[in-house]
Amino acid sequence: MTHQIPVNPHATPEAAALLRYLCQTAGTKIIAGQHTQTNPMEEVAYLKEVTGRTPKLCGFELLSYSPNLPDDTASEPCLTEIRENRGTVDTALRWAKETNGIVTLSFHWFSPIGGKDKSFYAENTDFDAKQILHPGTPERAAFFHDLDAIAVQLKRFQAENIPVLWRPFHESDGTWFWWGAKGPVVAKELYLLMYDYYTNRHALNNLLWVWNCRLPEGYPGDDFVDVVSVDIYLPEYRATDYAEDYRQLIAATSSHKVAALAEVGIAPDAAMLAESHIPWAYFMTWSKEFCIGETHNTKQQFRSVYQSDNVITMEAE
Repeated sequence: MTHQIPVNPHATPEAAALLRYLCQTAGTKIIAGQHTQTNPMEEVAYLKEVTGRTPKLCGFELLSYSPNLPDDTASEPCLTEIRENRGTVDTALRWAKETNGIVTLSFHWFSPIGGKDKSFYAENTDFDAKQILHPGTPERAAFFHDLDAIAVQLKRFQAENIPVLWRPFHESDGTWFWWGAKGPVVAKELYLLMYDYYTNRHALNNLLWVWNCRLPEGYPGDDFVDVVSVDIYLPEYRATDYAEDYRQLIAATSSHKVAALAEVGIAPDAAMLAESHIPWAYFMTWSKEFCIGETHNTKQQFRSVYQSDNVITMEAE
């Protein structure tokens, strides 16, 4: 993969080094990643037990840091998810310092105003993302209020010289989250507002900016994106290197950016990737039942991935 420099001209040396590493990896090997939804990181422990190896990249969730969380009358699944994700920044910091692993952050952002239950879902809130784009609106004020709150957490990584693969407004090619409910162009504008605010106001220079939408009208542009990515959940298992998904993603975004499988329900087939050299820098299997148990990935499938010579884990570069 062609060498890239971060889009933020003030990027930290650690962020620049991580981007170089992703570019060097893509097309030759792939970094194994795993999202972990609980502080005990049970998915990582499961993979170690099953494969003898651990992911080089781990995903952590910031939803419990949303300022507008519901009260205790919310549904039990909602309250459970909030409880399970409390303190994930502490966990991510500790893991990164102990392992020198790669951190990626997801943010299922409870709507800044109003909403009920899991209000990151559009069906649970009447919060209108389009209103953020208009100066003077309550929605815009609440948006920046929440950005300030999350910046506090992101700065904790910067203080420790830890780069972060930051993936805001994910899956904005769909309408199920409030930030995508008004279409990908609105989501793109929200991303650009955040990029400017975090880069120029908060001087968050440890972030690599990961875009996660495969509609061309939603692409923010090469000046604002370090990594293009896609989330893919196949209806049932099949061996795949996600080659067609790569081609579609690059066609809709940019051929000048390193690409990633930011979320998958089924891990890519390492043998197929070794043959095709589709230049995914990393993949990240989603948490809980997508990893643990054998509903989506069997133990043998995980072993074949994690023990492959062309897959980077903590134990094997």
